[in-house]
Amino acid sequence: MKKNKKEEVQEEILEEALEAGQEIEVLDAPNQELKEVQDRYQRTLAEFDNYRKRTMKEMSARYNDGISYVCEKLIPMVDNFERALGAQEDKEDNFYKGVAMIARQFEGILSDLGINPIELQPGDKFDPNFHNAVAHVEDENFGQNEVADVLQKGYIHKDKVLRHSMVRVAN
Repeated sequence: MKKNKKEEVQEEILEEALEAGQEIEVLDAPNQELKEVQDRYQRTLAEFDNYRKRTMKEMSARYNDGISYVCEKLIPMVDNFERALGAQEDKEDNFYKGVAMIARQFEGILSDLGINPIELQPGDKFDPNFHNAVAHVEDENFGQNEVADVLQKGYIHKDKVLRHSMVRVAN
């Protein structure tokens, strides 16, 4: 059996110590201590990795909450632009065109931030997760629990509803 250099040196030291009459106690403590240190190191690495992932997730959530908060405050401005555009009769007027450009730009900014209007048309099914029924009408043109009229657009940011669509529900 071929021995490596380390084993040969260990045997020589043992033989010399025995010849000199010294007792040698072979300790496994250094190996055990090394294993404990390696285990602590691996656990610390795992804890740090979990901390990093949790921190990134929390930062992302705070960022999204910040966007939602600010946009909730700005959405009424979009409503006012739409009202202003709806009230103007002369669509060729320069003032109307300017307000329309500002409204489109504002909607583009909201879209870039991930804020989108809830798509809804009369005749769509009423969904309480996205719609807020403020009136009920009897109308033969619509089925049970269908949206008869959209009174105010709703908006969503990712999975979160910022504002429910205000609707009239038929039948």
